[in-house]
Amino acid sequence: MNNKLGFYPGCSLKGTSSEYAQSTLALAKVFDIELVEIADWNCCGATAAHNLSRELATALPARILALAEQQGLTEIVVPCAACYNRLSVTQHELNEDATLKANVSKILKLPLGGKIQILNVMQFIEKYIAGRIEEKTTKPFEQKVVCYYGCLLVRPHNILQFDRLEDPQSMDNLMRKIGATSLDWGYKTECCGAGFSVSRTDIVAKLSGKIVKDAKDRGAEAIIVACPMCQSNLDMRRPHIDSFLRIKTNIPVMYITQAMGLAVGLSSKELGLQKLFVAPTFASPN
Repeated sequence: MNNKLGFYPGCSLKGTSSEYAQSTLALAKVFDIELVEIADWNCCGATAAHNLSRELATALPARILALAEQQGLTEIVVPCAACYNRLSVTQHELNEDATLKANVSKILKLPLGGKIQILNVMQFIEKYIAGRIEEKTTKPFEQKVVCYYGCLLVRPHNILQFDRLEDPQSMDNLMRKIGATSLDWGYKTECCGAGFSVSRTDIVAKLSGKIVKDAKDRGAEAIIVACPMCQSNLDMRRPHIDSFLRIKTNIPVMYITQAMGLAVGLSSKELGLQKLFVAPTFASPN
């Protein structure tokens, strides 16, 4: 392997979204990149910890960053949008508030350097893969797609400084590199219902339903995502979405790593496509 980077899977990529981890690791391997999982990592607190305590909400992601630095890592790949958001915002807050940083470091009994580079999946691909993706593409991804970024990849913009706030383009550009037609649409950063997936499925059906319908109306053959929560809501909650829309929809919701993996010749099985609730008919089942 030529490059060795840290890898923080977070809770979702070890459970309901294991195909996201599977496809990310498989894609990295094609490009001779070794993703090393941070040892003894913990939950980042996602979108719930701040409801209990700011100290807890800060300490959970801070510990992950401290462990990564302790293990000699200078860059970590964080595919989950919620995890990426929490780690990035926490590092910013710690670096801006010396008292908070000292208190959290004392709680954790770990030093907090605050210099580790946190990469979301698009930043990782852009930095280490995009320059070679076209030469590695053996099966162009020739579908019409819409790229769905969701809420957390681009917000808060003043901290993350990632892409354009209302009309991000990074995922669209990467999809075009592998042969896809990336359609313009108005739901790129709309909320899918996020953590209401279990407690208020009706809200998820309404919000996600609008996203799926707009994709369908524009002629998309796939919705491309980079967030396990978004993928779960748009894919797993499809019966509720179809009930809300009163139509049957069959647009698959794929991770960008799965789409790019298909383009470089990885099989559906290697990319975990069999785990999707709405299967992409254009991909071989093997």
